[in-house]
Amino acid sequence: MSEFLSHLQWWHWWVAAAVMAIAETMVPGAMVIWFAVSAAIVGALVLVLPMPWQLQLLLWGALGIVALLLWRRAARNRPDDSEQPLLNQRSAQYIGRQTTLSEAIVNGRGKVWLGDGAWTVRGPELPRGAAVRVVGADGAVLVVEAA
Repeated sequence: MSEFLSHLQWWHWWVAAAVMAIAETMVPGAMVIWFAVSAAIVGALVLVLPMPWQLQLLLWGALGIVALLLWRRAARNRPDDSEQPLLNQRSAQYIGRQTTLSEAIVNGRGKVWLGDGAWTVRGPELPRGAAVRVVGADGAVLVVEAA
């Protein structure tokens, strides 16, 4: 292994960058892409300024971590200014809606029809046909109260 590392060339870094960029499509969270960018930068630096493999690896790791931390900081500070902030939280879209129970709430569980489907609800014991208001969402379970 150290034989290979001692002969690292610029193109090794670019191949590694391409492989990591492809891997990014399979790994959620946009983490690998920053190390791919770092590998491409190290490859460009090695092309211009030859350096020992230890420095190459150190530079690659440091650049990758710094880029990842900067990206996470920028993403955390970015306001969520979407016109539909609950687009991918379907159950949360129903909070505040009023409907009737299609199945009575027994032992804390029942069902309602909302939108295009039946939803499991959690709430106080209520008979079928009772009016309820959605007050929360717990995953795919809607939390209701008597309306």
